Amino acid sequence: MLTFVGLGLYDLGDISVKGLACVRNADAVYLESYTSRLMGTDVAEMEAFFGKEIRVLAREDVEQDPGDIIERAARGRVAFLTGGDPMVSTTHADLRMRAAAAGVATSIIHASSISSAVCGLSGLQNYRFGKSCSVPYPAKGWFPTAPAETVAANLALNLHTLVYLDIQTDRYMRIPDAIAILEEMAEKRGTEPPALYVGIARAGSESPLVRAGIGAKLKETDFGPPLHVLVVPGELHPMEREYLETFAGL
Repeated sequence: MLTFVGLGLYDLGDISVKGLACVRNADAVYLESYTSRLMGTDVAEMEAFFGKEIRVLAREDVEQDPGDIIERAARGRVAFLTGGDPMVSTTHADLRMRAAAAGVATSIIHASSISSAVCGLSGLQNYRFGKSCSVPYPAKGWFPTAPAETVAANLALNLHTLVYLDIQTDRYMRIPDAIAILEEMAEKRGTEPPALYVGIARAGSESPLVRAGIGAKLKETDFGPPLHVLVVPGELHPMEREYLETFAGL
């Protein structure tokens, strides 16, 4: 049995009772570390809390060579841990299908996700979000503009855009950096950058920070430690505007 267990947004207090029981009863525990991370804890604390040794997985371990995970799940109970909800990332859906193709039973224990938390923290209505996108750190000779194209397409439909920020081994993209990159993308496309942004830091913690405003304002805002996420809103409903004025300094 391969069970995908969501850890929630920030720390060990976010896992469900069902998820906790699953991990503590598992024969093997894996932690996917590349799509999201819990900034309020670390692997050593997780191992002490769960009473289990945890193997940390890189992207290639899941997407290219998941044989060990599937083989162990064929012999016993395997818990596959992810930040947020397990099935928000397509890489996890692919792993579940591979397991099914190998005759391995699977299940999912859901948890809170940034894709829903942004609605509560920002007041932006969930049914008004279009396609999401991710902003990567540019590399030498590589500066994709697809995220700006996604934002522009959503704005044309008067939809909000959830923008995930790059997570790397040694650095986490911050909101001011993401805005600067989106503005440069828009310039390369010959279009105007977004007029309004909503930045959210440390969702799920006891001290999340939410700020809304123009790019120049948010690039000067100290959002503090990661993780950060960004929203480019469409035209605001009066209730959305009031919520941002009340809780995000719009």
